[in-house]
Amino acid sequence: MRKFIALLSLVMLISVGLSNYTYAQDYVAEDTTAIAETIAGDSTTTAEEIAQDVAEVATETEAPTSFHQILKEKFIEGGPGFMGIVLLALIFGLAISIERIIYLSMASINTKKLLKNVDAALNEGGIDKAKEVVRNTKGPVASIFGEGLNRYDDGLGEVEKAIIAYGSVVTGRLESGVSWISLFIALAPMLGFMGTVIGMIKAFDDIAAAGDISPTVVADGIKVALLTTVFGLIVAIILQIFYNYIISKIESLVNDMEDSSIAFIDVLNQFSKK
Repeated sequence: MRKFIALLSLVMLISVGLSNYTYAQDYVAEDTTAIAETIAGDSTTTAEEIAQDVAEVATETEAPTSFHQILKEKFIEGGPGFMGIVLLALIFGLAISIERIIYLSMASINTKKLLKNVDAALNEGGIDKAKEVVRNTKGPVASIFGEGLNRYDDGLGEVEKAIIAYGSVVTGRLESGVSWISLFIALAPMLGFMGTVIGMIKAFDDIAAAGDISPTVVADGIKVALLTTVFGLIVAIILQIFYNYIISKIESLVNDMEDSSIAFIDVLNQFSKK
């Protein structure tokens, strides 16, 4: 299920990129067709009028460029090599982040309500009734309660050991895949810096080939160098935000599990004294 969600997220991100690219091509084609039809529709148009019309159309179409369009243009200017790798780091990092957020959201339950239901089930039908309640409840806390109930006949000491052991297993499941996000956070700026170094090498190669150190000679290489760094940092910042949210969500769930486990032991202790 988690692999399917990650794959679906990846496909969605790629589809959005392709749709934006197709839309840009269609927009340019429509503008070009409109200009051609305007000129062709008037056979008496002089060369000066044609030039004036084209200038007016060009002026009208110079609308304020959106941030998304600027970002896309600069990404293309940075070159397909390192920029493509940085984009892959962003896509895979976001896919894992989205999958983790969905998984953690589904793992969150109302533990206070579950404890009340378990307590009521113990008073009504004993351990078997309580087992039925936790089996019908999803989430890691219910699974921990189920492990504790399975060890009830061995004593409360064994119940506590089972809860601690299985709690470690559940915590590992919650943290699964988080290390990959931190890898992409570190990898994206490193790739950007590598692109910077390669861009500077290209700039010096251009200087050596031209025998001149004028700005027009080195501008292309320096631009590539700076763009790769910028996009690497942007990817790292985006993934860092998701990473911190996921870590805070995991910490909240772990604290909730610990508090619920202590309360669950108290409920079983009270039940055993009856």
